[in-house]
Amino acid sequence: MSGDRPIIVVGCPRSGTTMLQLMLHAHPRIAIPPETRFVLDAYQARRAFGDLRNPANRWTLARWIVDRQQTRFADLGVDPEQAVRAIVAGAPTLGSALAEVFRLYAARFGRPRWGDKRPAYLQNLDMILRLFPDAQIVNIVRDGRDCVASLKEMSWHRDDLYTTVAAWARAVDDARRAARRLGPGQWYQLRYEDLVADPATELSRLCDFLGETYDPAMSEPGRVARVAVPAHKTWHERTHGPVTTQRVQSWQQRLSPAEVALCETALGGRLRACGYELSGASRVGGGELLRYGWSAAPHRLAPAKRGLTRAAARLRPEPLARRVPHARSPEA
Repeated sequence: MSGDRPIIVVGCPRSGTTMLQLMLHAHPRIAIPPETRFVLDAYQARRAFGDLRNPANRWTLARWIVDRQQTRFADLGVDPEQAVRAIVAGAPTLGSALAEVFRLYAARFGRPRWGDKRPAYLQNLDMILRLFPDAQIVNIVRDGRDCVASLKEMSWHRDDLYTTVAAWARAVDDARRAARRLGPGQWYQLRYEDLVADPATELSRLCDFLGETYDPAMSEPGRVARVAVPAHKTWHERTHGPVTTQRVQSWQQRLSPAEVALCETALGGRLRACGYELSGASRVGGGELLRYGWSAAPHRLAPAKRGLTRAAARLRPEPLARRVPHARSPEA
């Protein structure tokens, strides 16, 4: 039943994932929290918690989630002791334990359905789907030149231009592979530019995929930004205002001619495949392409690494998946 399935929002950083999170959070049945830092970390550290059939080990996991500042649990506004009790009393799998936290977040707003958003999930869908096998994945794509321009301006962004350009290429490639693997019942993709130009139409189509009914409140995400975006994330200040096309193609003013040339030389085929026209900028020289190639090399190796991880998982199966509980009220 689609109404019970987690909703996972992914995309390249600065592609509109936060705006989409808020649009979904504005739906009367859905709650999507601010970004956390405990899902992927918990998966990586899963063996340290021991056998979760032991309630004491579930307690240890719960305290690890709620007590560590790095998890950003405090941004959820969920009572930590209530979360600990829910995890200890819940099903003995990592996916179930993590789901309890998101369920409690949804209960804050009286919503029956929960989800999560983090750009990094796009690179780690194998992990996400081992935890939440029935999740519906929603990927948002934005013009790579606008993503690069926006990332350059972020105070927290430390990568050079070549690595930043390569990150958008990887996001597109990861999305292509995911679409082929998951199919239309579990994977949905939309473009930032289409979403801001006609929110009602694009969100109606998204709701059809999710098995939900479109609500007009979704087209006014700024109304819920105050409660769903932490105040310290000042780089998301635009999410507090109305949906606008103002930032579409803003790369034309925010990137230098040399930066545009690198983006279009390195990303041209992917940009066109995603429906974006090229400006006709001259191609960069071989030295620039070589520097880009070095930055992109780890991305090209990532699929092989993920394949090895999947093979290892098949050889050593673990009880990780969320167990779907019997129907209960959001406040339970």
